[in-house]
Amino acid sequence: MMRSVLITGANKSIGFELAKMMLQNDYFVFLGSRNKERGEDAVAILKESGLDQVQLVQLDVTNQDSINAAVATVKQRFGKLDILVNNAGILGGWDQKAVSVKTQVIREVFDTNFFGVINVTQAFLDLLRKSERPRINNITSGLGSLTLHTNPDWDHYDVKTGAYGPSKTALNAYSVVLAYELKDDNFKVNVIDPGYTATDFNDHQGGLSVKDSARFLYDHIDLPEDGRNSAYFSHEINEAPHVSPW
Repeated sequence: MMRSVLITGANKSIGFELAKMMLQNDYFVFLGSRNKERGEDAVAILKESGLDQVQLVQLDVTNQDSINAAVATVKQRFGKLDILVNNAGILGGWDQKAVSVKTQVIREVFDTNFFGVINVTQAFLDLLRKSERPRINNITSGLGSLTLHTNPDWDHYDVKTGAYGPSKTALNAYSVVLAYELKDDNFKVNVIDPGYTATDFNDHQGGLSVKDSARFLYDHIDLPEDGRNSAYFSHEINEAPHVSPW
């Protein structure tokens, strides 16, 4: 049976490219989009390309009613969920000095990047448990790595964010705990850093294309039985396997 995947924040950028890649490889894709119109446009583009095993799921990860409605949509269409990709995230602007960033900004960023992931994950656990090979993938960033941030030789050592980075650090920690709790239920729970990618997120300044980053995600989101669990996948690891990016 065709495996199903829900990708949050998939109406554009890396999420959209990942959705396209999954469809091209015979997955059924639930395309999560906070904005219904933008989600409809994204689905239309995919279907015009002949990729029709896709369904829009209007999903605001900060709204529990929206999350519950998304669960009902997936349950009605497929009865289960094989793969969850928690991709939706916000930056919170670039004025994030630790000495001055407003706690309101930190709360807003955490609401999407951390609490939103937890709410979505917990809501979909029952449907994921019905899969023979359930997979949960939380999209992180090198800006959330404590190891990298304390290494002056890291290429992005001077890029510090008082809200965004800590939200991803918290996400990494939560993912480790979740992976441990689900390890005996055939789950694999991992975090993946797609790398410094040219997107709207950073005014298209990244060195990787969205296709490059989507491919990196694709290669890690549906690991086989002997694949890793509670892992942090990143380009930093590929380039320097002896370095732990946690």
